[in-house]
Amino acid sequence: MEVQAEMEPSSSISLVSAVSYGIASMAMVFINKAVIMQYPHSMTVLTLQQLATSLLIHFGRQMGYTRAKGIDLATAKKLLPVSIFYNANVAFALASLKGVNIPMYIAIKRLTPLAVLIAGYFFGKGRPTTQVALSVLLTAAGCVIAALGDFSFDIFGYGLALTSVFFQTMYLVLVEKSGAEDGLSSIEIMFYNSFLSLPFLSFLIIVTGEFPNSLSLLLAKCSYLPFLVILILSLVMGIVLNFTMFLCTIVNSALTTTIVGVLKGVGSTTLGFVLLGGVEVHALNVSGLVVNTAGGVWYSYAKYRQKKAKPAKLLSDLEAHKK
Repeated sequence: MEVQAEMEPSSSISLVSAVSYGIASMAMVFINKAVIMQYPHSMTVLTLQQLATSLLIHFGRQMGYTRAKGIDLATAKKLLPVSIFYNANVAFALASLKGVNIPMYIAIKRLTPLAVLIAGYFFGKGRPTTQVALSVLLTAAGCVIAALGDFSFDIFGYGLALTSVFFQTMYLVLVEKSGAEDGLSSIEIMFYNSFLSLPFLSFLIIVTGEFPNSLSLLLAKCSYLPFLVILILSLVMGIVLNFTMFLCTIVNSALTTTIVGVLKGVGSTTLGFVLLGGVEVHALNVSGLVVNTAGGVWYSYAKYRQKKAKPAKLLSDLEAHKK
């Protein structure tokens, strides 16, 4: 195919983008956990990440380092709901890390495919294949088993993580239905998302009472060099994660991004038992996480087989951006 011919010389870029996304995604979970353990104001952290992204892209555009276009009102209106759901997802995910250990957090987030399947049914997308449905159910069953063996069970933290799953589902469904990414580069999507997030997040940190106490605490914490390093890493990795996620999707496919995400989850789950603490090992908890991981891998394989069985009808995102 023409697309494959065009992309063949850039096969190394495809590999690098996938590996970069996996590393950035895995690192971001642990960096955010490290920040939240010392600085509990998750909304303020998210606001700083989005502000750093907006400023970096804006000044990069002014200096000619990127061809990203300026703000267009029509496009901004189209992407506003997507931005709200995206930030609600990230905000609840960050907040949940205060009370949920990393292995259980990853297990809960793997419930997203189940939520997407349910949402897809109500939006008329039809029934999934048997393998996809069974793998999603296995993933959900593993999450329940792991939760029963989680000695550090925090009902509030679990509630926040499950709410994050809901918002992530709405974000994915909305993007799919609206085709919000059409005609926009990954840098432009990042810019709109971060720029539109700022008023929403600023309102939230005021309403929730984080501001101005969060600012004074942040300034005090920044005098401690190890925290300042972790905070800067969090801001940088927030930008890197979004960029590599969109880049991996454009250069490869959404399917590749999903598979990388699952494989990243396996590594994060393993490391989560030995890093940052907060995990009491129990046979039931470990068994549930193994079942959950197996379901996630099976889901990726089932989606891969489903994708291979379909004729290639659509142009890749990369070719669409080139035209």
